[in-house]
Amino acid sequence: MSDLHLPKNRLRKAALEYHSMGRKGKIEVISTKPFNTAKDLSLAYTPGVAIPCLEIEKDPHKATEYTAKGNLVGVITNGSAVLGLGNIGALAGKPVMEGKGILFKKFADIDVFDIELNISDPKKFVEVVKTMEPTFGGINLEDIKAPECFYIEEELKKTMNIPVFHDDQHGTAIISGAGLVNALELVGKKIEDIKIVIVGAGAAGIASANLYMKLGADPQKIFMCDSKGVLYEGRGDEDRNKYKKPFFKKTNAKTLDEIIEGADVFAGFSAKGILKKAMVKKMAEHPLIFAMANPDPEITYEDAKEARPDAIIATGRSDYPNQINNVLGFPYIFRGALDVESTAINDEMQLAAVKALSQLAKEEVPDEVKQKYGNEPMEFGPDYIIPKPFDPRVLLYTASAVAEAAIKTGVAKKIIDIEQYRDELLSKIDWTRNMMRNIYVLSKKNPKKIVFPEGDNHKIIWAASDLANDKLAKPILLVDNKDKTIAKFEELNHCYQGIEFIEYKTSPLYNEFVDAYYKMRQRKGITQRKALKDMKSKYYFAPMMVKLGYADSEVGGIEASYPYVLKPALEIIGTEKGEGQVVSGMHWIKYKNRSIFITDTAVNVDPDEIELLDIVSNGVEALKRFKFQPRVAMLSYSNFGSVRDINTDKIEKVIELAKQKYPDLIIDGPMQADLALDPERLNEFYPFSNLHDIPNLLVCPNLNSANIAIKLLSKLSNSHIIGPIMEGFDKPVQLVTRSSDVRNIINLATISGVDTLRP
Repeated sequence: MSDLHLPKNRLRKAALEYHSMGRKGKIEVISTKPFNTAKDLSLAYTPGVAIPCLEIEKDPHKATEYTAKGNLVGVITNGSAVLGLGNIGALAGKPVMEGKGILFKKFADIDVFDIELNISDPKKFVEVVKTMEPTFGGINLEDIKAPECFYIEEELKKTMNIPVFHDDQHGTAIISGAGLVNALELVGKKIEDIKIVIVGAGAAGIASANLYMKLGADPQKIFMCDSKGVLYEGRGDEDRNKYKKPFFKKTNAKTLDEIIEGADVFAGFSAKGILKKAMVKKMAEHPLIFAMANPDPEITYEDAKEARPDAIIATGRSDYPNQINNVLGFPYIFRGALDVESTAINDEMQLAAVKALSQLAKEEVPDEVKQKYGNEPMEFGPDYIIPKPFDPRVLLYTASAVAEAAIKTGVAKKIIDIEQYRDELLSKIDWTRNMMRNIYVLSKKNPKKIVFPEGDNHKIIWAASDLANDKLAKPILLVDNKDKTIAKFEELNHCYQGIEFIEYKTSPLYNEFVDAYYKMRQRKGITQRKALKDMKSKYYFAPMMVKLGYADSEVGGIEASYPYVLKPALEIIGTEKGEGQVVSGMHWIKYKNRSIFITDTAVNVDPDEIELLDIVSNGVEALKRFKFQPRVAMLSYSNFGSVRDINTDKIEKVIELAKQKYPDLIIDGPMQADLALDPERLNEFYPFSNLHDIPNLLVCPNLNSANIAIKLLSKLSNSHIIGPIMEGFDKPVQLVTRSSDVRNIINLATISGVDTLRP
């Protein structure tokens, strides 16, 4: 049984344990600046804090530069309509508001103060929230009952000069609107022609109806039901709620069972079990059923599908297809609004978010997103009309669209370059972009021919397409059948312009490669017959292309074990300095905006002095190509001879040899890893060391320690890691692992292209 289907008694226990374990609740405040010394105290508080205070007094806009205001949202409620629990009060709603805070932080890196106001009078609520404008960059209203929520948002928007957004209204509307647009496209219906039945005349239902009309729906074809039934003219309560009033229609239908007949769309914002199978059967051909009541929908997915197999179904649940989840909206909408210092979140910005989500659902989904959902199929269609909440690309698509709309409609106080902003957002969702920035620049100046032996693999197809489109490389794909591979590109909606395809088994190069290989290896056990056989393998053909200059580098291994790809590359391309030199694997770690490389993590089990020197040399040369000044720490369990044995003696000898080879190299050791990463303690206890800053190349004494270190880092830290990066080949070769994602393949391919620039 999955965690999503826990029985109520177990769910209760698990939820209470989750909220109470360790530090109570779900949020904390942490410092973003150093705060460890008396100097830090004097800057963070008195007397230093007075200086930014006075600067803000002179220029209020500087509050976004000297305080957290520009990235701070107030999540504010009075607890009058919490989830499906009703009016449980402000204090009882606090766990939900804390949860909202961690969603803002997780998905858009926005900080939150949750504020629960014990105020039922909407006018008093408005007066209190208005006074908070100096604190926040935006206000997210939450869990406030209708119709008061409409009045509160309207009044705050009139008077506040920061974005005010009631997520229960607009968030649900935006996400369901994007799903509606895509579902209509799939069933071939036009929004202006469809009949829509909305059940639930509260915040979400009314806001969604209004948004659907902005998307083109005919107001006369939208029918709404509340707990009393259909809103029809003559019911007697038309004037009691001005927000419902526009949805009272001339109709003889009084119940949902009557009004649902012939409906193209059911949009539910109400309660469990409202929609019956018999009602679904009355709907139009290819009905769209959006049953969004939480935690239990108006009709279960199974019942809806049984009643109408031709239906497209969406719910608010994550265990069914097409989850309409507000987390797809509010973090990214606020991200875009805050980044342009918008004074509002207007209709145009909301419609831009709808369009962005709709567009993203039609894009190919990266494997790393699929892995988060158990590798379930994700392709635009009836069971995938809306992106998944854990798809990081939502930030790129939605925030940039919202920011652009804010600028175009004149509510942005800060005008930005949208393309540059998209690059910044890409750096947030793809952390390697910042790490690789210099390498991308170098690669684009002179794109190299990179051969991929596994050219039919879907990850390689994706990577090759991106490399060619971004002009980072000129990919060469080894394939069995060019036409079938091109058909795969088209099926996966990837461009193949700028990509060369070679059917290696029948290539005119085959005989030349066999002869060259035989001449190279005839005194190393290779017969003519063996040469003919080996060269039929793509893992031999690819390095021979590099060896003879038909390609500049090779990237392979997505379908094979490491040794299976490494052995042909070593036999054909060999090492940079010939016999005796080793190749090594190095991982690149980005931690707190600092780049650190660890080597050798992939190849050499227990290197001797000369092999360890080669490993150091490989790392030093790589860092230089990547435009880093190498600072090398030779790691050990001992600090500068505190314990001596043959291993520490070996390290000292390697340091001596490295200094002879690179007279200006900053290198020291042996030292323990924690000391290497603590320059203050290093300089205090070992002032003779020439490492005055954190080293950027950590050399481990053997494969055992290096591999364990990198595996632990990948699981126990917030580090970002690229690798292993292979060094020491005579010509560039990079080996990817079977678990590599597309981005790692692109990064290693780009690195291999830059590797050709070695002197």
